[in-house]
Amino acid sequence: MENIDLSKIPTLNVGIVGHIDHGKTTLLYKLSGKWTDRHSEELKRGITIKLGYSDTLIRKEGEIFTSSSDSKGEIVRYVTFVDAPGHEMLMATMLSGAAIMDAAILIIAANEGIKPQTREHLVALKAKGIKEILIVQNKIDLVSKEDAIKNFEEIKEFVRGTVAENSPIIPISAQQEINLDKVLEALCNIKIPERNKDDKPIFFVARSFDVNKPGTMIEDLRGGILGGSLKKGTLKIGDVIEIKPGLLQKKQNQNIYLPLKTKIISMQKGDFKINEAIPGGSLALETELDPSLTKSDSLIGSVASLEGNLPNIKEEIILETTLFEEVLGNEGHEKIENFKVNELLMLSVNSSTTVGNIKKIKDKNIEVSIRIPIVPLENESIGIARNFNGHWRLIGFGKIIN
Repeated sequence: MENIDLSKIPTLNVGIVGHIDHGKTTLLYKLSGKWTDRHSEELKRGITIKLGYSDTLIRKEGEIFTSSSDSKGEIVRYVTFVDAPGHEMLMATMLSGAAIMDAAILIIAANEGIKPQTREHLVALKAKGIKEILIVQNKIDLVSKEDAIKNFEEIKEFVRGTVAENSPIIPISAQQEINLDKVLEALCNIKIPERNKDDKPIFFVARSFDVNKPGTMIEDLRGGILGGSLKKGTLKIGDVIEIKPGLLQKKQNQNIYLPLKTKIISMQKGDFKINEAIPGGSLALETELDPSLTKSDSLIGSVASLEGNLPNIKEEIILETTLFEEVLGNEGHEKIENFKVNELLMLSVNSSTTVGNIKKIKDKNIEVSIRIPIVPLENESIGIARNFNGHWRLIGFGKIIN
């Protein structure tokens, strides 16, 4: 492998979102050379259940952009990808993924057009504050030229007045590898967000796992792994970190969360081992935690920072809310009613998902008692979903004011 210093390469963490079966995972494979569906149930069902990750180096050869590992062109950008679920029942996972994205590719299949989840995912990006969006019109090889143009115009009309109104729309065939260089070029044109490297580090945990295979000798065991994104600050090998809300324990029929402290013993971005991490891209931290504590995403939704930096966890919050006009994700146009006391809501906070019960309502503010405590962070946009006939639908967003 080349000796590459990632700290000197502009880095983006890009989410791939859109309706199920519109080609997200195939596009990711063609762009990065890696399949993100590794969970056995995902492979069996052909859909993404958990967040998937892959990464690539984009190079420029003359006027052509490529992610080929055989290319000797100049490296112009390092991109880590988050493959978010498209299935309607997996909206919570998509929202938690949006918390670690800098930008997003919204994929729309030319042969199927704009679907309810397409609309819901676009508004979810708005709810989580994602403004840099690239629209990919996939599967143009499956329709006539006339139908492809018609679908292109429908997409332009669909995004009018939204956060993606001025986003580029690129017709492609991921399967036939048509126009993939244009997607890579567009990714290189996305503005890199300002990175605050000097602030207190904030790391969102989007996955946690045990990489040890059964039968591994004790001396060869690896510590528990935290996967996610460093939103600000700097982390380095040897840092002692605190993880909140941390480990769930049951005591006298009550759920109690215990913050964890551990040391970082190695770090990796994609295939690249690093000694120091700055914001940008997906990041994996190997820690001194017993891997039994991190297996099966048991710490998903937690927040990590240097010891003593994180605020106390909260089980009750007051949100200033903004409601959408109608329910998205449904075929109909159901208006969104105001909140009700004792109503149950699903909240997407940082990279976590929790359920809360409304205790008080005053104007646009709601006081919510939540089942899984959260780490309250300044200026984080919180997705708010309501249950409609057994399906959680995004109805608005909010920010914590207390």
